[in-house]
Amino acid sequence: MKFISQSMIFTSTMARSLAKATAFAALLVAIAPAAVQGEPEKKGTTPYVTHFIFRPLMSIDTAELGKATTLEAVGTTQNMKGEKMLDKMSARCVALNVASGDKKYIDGACVLADSDGDKIFSTFDTRDLDKSQPKMDCGTHVITGGTGKYKGITGSEPFACISMPALAGSGDYFAMDIPHNTSWEIK
Repeated sequence: MKFISQSMIFTSTMARSLAKATAFAALLVAIAPAAVQGEPEKKGTTPYVTHFIFRPLMSIDTAELGKATTLEAVGTTQNMKGEKMLDKMSARCVALNVASGDKKYIDGACVLADSDGDKIFSTFDTRDLDKSQPKMDCGTHVITGGTGKYKGITGSEPFACISMPALAGSGDYFAMDIPHNTSWEIK
């Protein structure tokens, strides 16, 4: 005949409770990162590059007075930290390139779209330079809004301009890499 002592019952109960607590803790550890990752960041600084192809659409050229050309630019973005924000987005911009006397500038607007179809809209001006970032010496984008997960986004994107080798074929197309150093916030 076996004798079951109070300490054996207590030990068995404690072992079951410990096993349940361990299983619950393991479940929390497995689920918590997904819950945290599901919540998008609300602000940050993101370095990224847009690889652009520019296509001239129309020009007004008065040799002695100046030239104005409308441009379409299309490309894709690459986050330089390997993060998701501003990575692998399609980019499309429309710009006005003006050269008249000592005035030389490009103004325009861009839209970035991610694979979900959510968009970020910005304007840019090559006369607006952020003196605190001397390597970003080509101008500044101002993020004015977004859709979907980017709804309420604002920010500033000082950028540089890196000319790429001439493109083959006709049409005066040209390529540039445009590195950005973006400070953004979603409210």
